[in-house]
Amino acid sequence: MTQISVTINGKTYTKDVEPRTLLVHFLRDHLELTGTNIGCDTSQCGACTVHLDGLAVKSCATLTVQADGAAVTTIEGLASNGQLHPMQQAFWDNHGLQCGYCTPGMIMAATKLVEGRPEISDDEIRHGLEGNICRCTGYENIVRSVKAAAAQMGGGV
Repeated sequence: MTQISVTINGKTYTKDVEPRTLLVHFLRDHLELTGTNIGCDTSQCGACTVHLDGLAVKSCATLTVQADGAAVTTIEGLASNGQLHPMQQAFWDNHGLQCGYCTPGMIMAATKLVEGRPEISDDEIRHGLEGNICRCTGYENIVRSVKAAAAQMGGGV
């Protein structure tokens, strides 16, 4: 076992973990933060995307020990004071989901994609989200959602 200390959604946790524990399993199984989904275990689908020290990463390809001393934000940590994050609200408003399984990872990846880019193009969004797979929507409403959030966020977080 290895002791780690990690700040997740603003709260610091010090825990003993097996060095081979994936971050996605730590979040879901140890902290019960189940918004981060396991879709493929091969880092292909992006359903497990979280923010690690400000970068969008696939938590199924990240060891928990790699997050030692880091700040992690999950989908549960995006909303603030009972208000949805603009990206979450845009997905709601623009019907950017169907089954919802990919949605947390898609939102986490998209949030980082639009930082500093309030006028991002549809093609840039599609290219930027290539590592996130949706099996239901056809992506049109996802692109519309990301574009709306980018404009509302003005390029900020």
